[in-house]
Amino acid sequence: MSAMLEGKVAIITGAGSGIGRAAARVFAREHAKLVLADWIEEGGNETLRVVQDLNAEAVFIKADVSKWEDAKSIVTKAVASYGRVDCAFNNAGIEGASATTHECSEENWNKVIAVDLTGVWHCMKAEIEQMLKQGHGGAIVNTSSGAGLAGVRGMPAYVAAKHGVAGLTKAAAVEYGRERIRVNAVCPGPIRTPMMARLLGERPDAEQRFARGGPLKRLGEAEEIAETVAWLCSDRASYVTGVPMPVDGGFMAQ
Repeated sequence: MSAMLEGKVAIITGAGSGIGRAAARVFAREHAKLVLADWIEEGGNETLRVVQDLNAEAVFIKADVSKWEDAKSIVTKAVASYGRVDCAFNNAGIEGASATTHECSEENWNKVIAVDLTGVWHCMKAEIEQMLKQGHGGAIVNTSSGAGLAGVRGMPAYVAAKHGVAGLTKAAAVEYGRERIRVNAVCPGPIRTPMMARLLGERPDAEQRFARGGPLKRLGEAEEIAETVAWLCSDRASYVTGVPMPVDGGFMAQ
């Protein structure tokens, strides 16, 4: 069987660490041509070296997706490098400061919404415009969260943004299905990433307690999300669109 993403041109935002870097590795294994984006240049270039060591064709662009011109520049880079955009994983995101709803600062609210929700919209807007121009469809996967399907304490801006991503995913799937552009989202549960480490702090007991809360009794790995994203971007998921898909070890089933 041929590689799932053989020859496809794929954008990955938030590629500098965590799920984004794992996705870059999986996409490289599946023979995609990669356009990697991150606002932290050091991490993005490290991911570029990782995938180049896997013999992938890849380029990196520094971009802050909360800015329209930066998001648009990612697609411009893809077209300049490879001539088109076939699929995209809009993964860039931040967790923001921990605070309850009445204690959340306006600064924190605006920053999280700008990156996690407006940033996804910026990327989708640029990607969809290019896919429509090409006329042969495409696949987009956005990173929502388990917090995009249920409430979580102390993260009101993050929860609002990730619920927004799930809704935006459904809206775009309905709008562009006739043009054969599929739009889905992954909703990761507790995944072993730098973001999760920051949320749990340096306390091994906190991680263990959290892991025991799910049916599989462990945290997920970034590669497990990446494998799902690669499948959703591939033609093997050709009848799947408009789905905010939990990849969470069964947390949402409880």
